[in-house]
Amino acid sequence: MKRSVLTLYMLLVVLLALESGLAQDPAALIAEADGLYDRWSGEFDFAAYEGRLRRAIELWEQALPLIPPDQVQTKAHVLNRLAQAYFELAEGYIAKYAEREPAYGKGKDYALESLRLDPEFVRTEGESFRAALRLAKDIAAIFWYGNNLGRWLNYHAMTALTGGTLDVRAAFERSVELDETYDGGGPHRALAAFLAQVPSFLGGDLEGSKPHFERSIQIDAEYLENYVNYAEFYAKAKKDWALFCGLLRTTLEKAQDPAVMAKWPFYNKLAVDRARALWQEQGERVCK
Repeated sequence: MKRSVLTLYMLLVVLLALESGLAQDPAALIAEADGLYDRWSGEFDFAAYEGRLRRAIELWEQALPLIPPDQVQTKAHVLNRLAQAYFELAEGYIAKYAEREPAYGKGKDYALESLRLDPEFVRTEGESFRAALRLAKDIAAIFWYGNNLGRWLNYHAMTALTGGTLDVRAAFERSVELDETYDGGGPHRALAAFLAQVPSFLGGDLEGSKPHFERSIQIDAEYLENYVNYAEFYAKAKKDWALFCGLLRTTLEKAQDPAVMAKWPFYNKLAVDRARALWQEQGERVCK
């Protein structure tokens, strides 16, 4: 009897040791997180995805301090994933506006940490942060930095007024230069939304936003946020109701195609929800 108990005890010790070893393996943690984050393998369930996204964030954050210093690309991958994931957590699953600020702040900080993996960025940052942004080379880091910073500044007006919005513009302009096709025309989409919404004295330019909206649609006609942003931030502001209604109709028509929705499942779901809300608020009145 005692031997059986001892054998069972030793087995439990071995299992715990193996589990502890796996928990300390950053590659295993990252692989599990990447798998949870994957929204293209199998049918996408928006509501169920929240749990997967939150768990992926936990695993990436566990892995981050375990990554050896010489594995710069691996660290950049994890930091960029965290920057994007926190932005998406706030956009998709944190319902109360006031409660989103910490997520945008974390996303901003992770993206900045990724940018600072580049020694040239660090050297230039000492002289001019905006100049460092304009020299950055990692499209994911700079794009998600701009997105998170832009949202975070809504809660920090003084930082926005003292140069923060110009940093956002610099990040998006650099993203356009690096890879205009990233994230379904994301650099043009983000720059256009910034130019259309921000006052001119803070770097905005409503008329200047139009070619960027149009270019984002040219790059990816199945990324539905490209249409909705154009409708909400440009056409509505200009009271160009023909354009506004056409963009919303196109969005809602494309949403009927499962293949379109499956291409960008997370963002297309959010875009369709916004399009429907805009149609109810304004479209039913101005669209004939």
